[in-house]
Amino acid sequence: MQLSELKDLLSIFNQSTLTEFNLKDGTFELYLNKNTTSRPVASAPAAGVAPVVQQTVTESAPQAAPIVAQEVAPVPVVEGTEIVSPLVGVTYLKPSPDKPNFKEVGDRVEKGEVVCIVEAMKVMNEITSDLSGEIVEVLVENEQVVEFNQPLFLVKEG
Repeated sequence: MQLSELKDLLSIFNQSTLTEFNLKDGTFELYLNKNTTSRPVASAPAAGVAPVVQQTVTESAPQAAPIVAQEVAPVPVVEGTEIVSPLVGVTYLKPSPDKPNFKEVGDRVEKGEVVCIVEAMKVMNEITSDLSGEIVEVLVENEQVVEFNQPLFLVKEG
């Protein structure tokens, strides 16, 4: 892709109502984002492959920000079974603001034990574990809005 084509593309993106744009052409990838946060880069580039280039454009600044190459450290893969939200709502990891979390990473959980609360339409719904094991990852934050079937916890059975 030629520099003039990139400049035209940036200008069109800046003037559009799009908030994100991703272009892939062979080994070339361009990601444009007007949001306040950027998506995480999925993986580090393989040896001998050019790094993924990300371009961030904000509406307040009509000129494009400089293109920056980003190195990403590999993310360790944590294995386990997910406890998912059965409904849309606000997640509470504590029974009340002045109490500790129901469960933390490393805690033992038994089948049927409450791991968090999801508030939907002013109703507090206790979310219980379907299995026994160890909490290996908490996938949500306190007071985070969650979707139906969104993973909340990762549990290593046993």
